[in-house]
Parts: sequence; structure tokens; C-alpha cells
Amino acid sequence: MFPALERSLHLDNAGPLILLTGYQTPAAIRRAGTSRLTTWLRNRKVRGADALAAAAVEAAERQHTAVTGEKAIAKMVHTLTKEVMALNEKISETDKLIEGRFREHELAEVIESVPGIGTVLGAEFLAAVGGSLDAFPTPDRLAAFAGVAPAPRDSGKVSGNLHRPQRYHRRLQRVFYTSALISIQRDPNSRTFYDRKRAEGKRHVQAVLALARRRVNVIWALIHDRRCYHVTPPITHAA
Repeated sequence: MFPALERSLHLDNAGPLILLTGYQTPAAIRRAGTSRLTTWLRNRKVRGADALAAAAVEAAERQHTAVTGEKAIAKMVHTLTKEVMALNEKISETDKLIEGRFREHELAEVIESVPGIGTVLGAEFLAAVGGSLDAFPTPDRLAAFAGVAPAPRDSGKVSGNLHRPQRYHRRLQRVFYTSALISIQRDPNSRTFYDRKRAEGKRHVQAVLALARRRVNVIWALIHDRRCYHVTPPITHAA
């Protein structure tokens, strides 16, 4: 109905959703104008109200044609926007409940100290392993369960033939892979390890998986010793 506005908005942000609860058509936005629309958004505590209003009015000026059934579509957009905002609010409340429950766990401080792991990933980790590492006497067992360690597929005289395991905990693999990605930006040791793997010729995904496997050892050791992670400068060798 309003492609120019659709291209201008980032609907994963709250501001554009609030805008759509009051204005859905190009004509309505043009009638409001930048000044009035900015005030309307500010009254609803929208961040960057002036920039959002200007973008909306600019989009409205690029479309003067009303599509067939515009009024009905506008009502539908209004209803769906309200539903999305309500859903986002419920998700936010759920995230707060997860965070509160996670922080009550005895391992929360240790797990969250690892770069790249926040409350959500930490909660997913605890849920995947059953709240403790009792079922994983070694980091290798944990890595295999998470699917970040290649499994041997040897036959006859052939050895060293490795492949991705067919059975593993996919959500736990996501925890290690996602946290590894984040840690590359936040932890100098993780960045150094990733860069070294890339220099060895590994592709991006392979390097991240190698880092995820290394982090299994780190997390397992930290939990086993009940100690938090501390960032230390990476070791460099003189030329």
C-alpha cells in the first residue's frame, strides 16, 4: 500500500511501529506535516522523532496515488501493528523473567563472565546441559554433545577421517557459535585465535567453529573450578 514508507522504516524498532498506530497512508502523513508529526511522536516518547517524521513525510511526498482498498488495508495495518507491539511487550517481560531466573542460579556469575555470553545465551546453556556439567566429565564430552567437535569416521586402514556429528544439541551449538561470534569483537584473545585460524586458510565459519570448540574447554574449566573469566592480553612472540 505504501512502499515508499516501507522502505524508509525499520520495523524492528519501536518508533516506526508507534508511527503506524496513528498514520498508515501517504495522504494522512502529508496532512500532518513534519512539525505536527514530530510533536505527535515526541508526545509518545519516540526517540529520534524529528528524523522519523521527516523520513515519513518525505516518503509520503513520493507517493500521491491511493491504492484500491486503502482504507481497509490501513485498518489492518493499525490492528497488526498493535498486535506486534503487544507481542514485543510480552517478549520483553519474558526476557526479564528469564534473566531473573538465570541470575538465581549458582553458576550464573561464572557463565556470564565469559565474553559473548549474556543472560539469554547463559540461560539456554543451563537449560541444554540440565543446570550442571555432571553429565559431562570432560570438555570433549560437552563439545561432542554441542556438535562443535568433529566425530571420527574411520574404516579399515583409514584413520583421521572426521565429519560433523549427525546427532547433537542444536540449541547448545547455537549458544557456542553465537557467543564465539560476539567474543571476536569483545575479547582480544578470541580475536587473536580467530585471526590465526583465518591466516591458516580456514573459512569464516570454520574459524568460528574452531573458536567455539576452544570456548567449550574454557567454560568447562571455569565451571569445574567455580571461577570467573578474566581477560588477559594475548601472548605475542617477538620476531
